[in-house]
Amino acid sequence: MIRNHYGDTNIALPILGFGAGLIGDAAMDENYAGSFVNQIVDLGITFVDTARGYGLSEERIGRHLSWRRNDYILSTKVGYGIPGYQDWTYDCVVAGVHHALQLMRTDHIDIVHLHSCPKETLEHGEVAAALQKMVQDGKIRVAAYSGENDALEFALTSKKFGGLMSSVNVFDQRSIDSVIFPASMQGIGYIAKRPIGNAPWLHASPPSGQYCEEYWNRMKAMQLDFGSEWADIALRFTAFTQGVNCSIVGTTNLDHIKKNIAAISRGPLPDDTIAKIRNAFKLCDTGWIGQL
Repeated sequence: MIRNHYGDTNIALPILGFGAGLIGDAAMDENYAGSFVNQIVDLGITFVDTARGYGLSEERIGRHLSWRRNDYILSTKVGYGIPGYQDWTYDCVVAGVHHALQLMRTDHIDIVHLHSCPKETLEHGEVAAALQKMVQDGKIRVAAYSGENDALEFALTSKKFGGLMSSVNVFDQRSIDSVIFPASMQGIGYIAKRPIGNAPWLHASPPSGQYCEEYWNRMKAMQLDFGSEWADIALRFTAFTQGVNCSIVGTTNLDHIKKNIAAISRGPLPDDTIAKIRNAFKLCDTGWIGQL
């Protein structure tokens, strides 16, 4: 597994990470969840990203992976949903970190993101200060921000975060030039979510009301058609984008993980394919904002 330095930190992330949202589903068999997350780590997917809002995800990570805590890098997202605390306050962020530590049965979390809080909240400053206090206390290693558009750009310029996360894929390229490249120059780590854009090519007709509907519309406008190679090309486009340290994919299918690893083993896309994808987005971009 290729490993990249996470910005200027001493954290090395695998080029592929696991988005643990789907294992938070209470309907998933508990034994399957435990077996699945351990097999992922065994395959070299040693970055696990979760969040307060992902159902049972944090709890299951603690139950099934904490016994091998030194084998993986751990990330979560906070800022909301702690009983007795107002969302997006200093105290809520601190309580969220402590609650995550307890659920995931660890004495530290490697990366903690503020989870898509608005720009106005970031400007006030207290939520970033809360994360920085957690770094000082040794509870977390890197204070980070996950979000899109104006809030993401503010997080970059604020100089308060050692890492950033946003949607990055063939159909969601806004952050590449405006945030990812500058972040890389400043030594800020970067994690890409949605690297395959929720696979809109799997739908023959508009997937109305589904998560990938906007990406389907963009795919059609861009007039790109990679046929059976879509998943391979989409993942490699994101994973090898300059400045992206890790791309996280959410799945509950181990075969998908193995196919992703095989795709990455083929290395970066040819320059002409990258240029085709970048140019198609720029020509069709009618204010296509980053998707939360």
